[in-house]
Amino acid sequence: MSRARRPFGAALALAACAAAVLTSGASGSAAAAGNETRAAAVRQTPDEPSLTGSAKLKRRPGDDVHFSFNAHGFAEKARGTFYVSHHMGKDWGGYFKGRIDCLLTGGPVAVATGVVTESHFEAAPGLPQIGDLKGKRFGFTVLDDGMKGDRLGYSWALDGLPEKSVGLCQGSAPFETLEKGNFKVHHWMPSREVEATKATKD
Repeated sequence: MSRARRPFGAALALAACAAAVLTSGASGSAAAAGNETRAAAVRQTPDEPSLTGSAKLKRRPGDDVHFSFNAHGFAEKARGTFYVSHHMGKDWGGYFKGRIDCLLTGGPVAVATGVVTESHFEAAPGLPQIGDLKGKRFGFTVLDDGMKGDRLGYSWALDGLPEKSVGLCQGSAPFETLEKGNFKVHHWMPSREVEATKATKD
């Protein structure tokens, strides 16, 4: 696809550690009980999907594109941040970043969207002009493929430039490969029983 090399074109389990000094008698029993209570609390903490990590896309020399994600939470309750930067040579480039507003996962694949809160690009003759992206929503898709190599896609794949906002949790197929870096997708979805109960209450 000829657009695949145009600028922007198609073209983070939480581990807990505890140390306890057990003494004999009642104090030892109390400490053990406390440990059991804390362990139960950890087990009862609700799980959630996540997309984390940073990477540089595999492009020709001088074409540097980086993506970073720190997204957690299910669907429209997702939260976190994203950061995208793109530079071509020394003259053209910039970045945009924002807040995550939706996240869905399926196995090793995550689809997220986020609204831009800050952007800045330097113009250069003969290269695309990118205006203020603040307030626009863009989509991202990540395939966490382990040793085979992760892949990434973005909602402006067919547009060539990030211009058009998309709906919640909409993105393209993960067609880009990585030169370095790593993404981590943790899949989770609520059980159908939980969703049915919520729908009944609503």
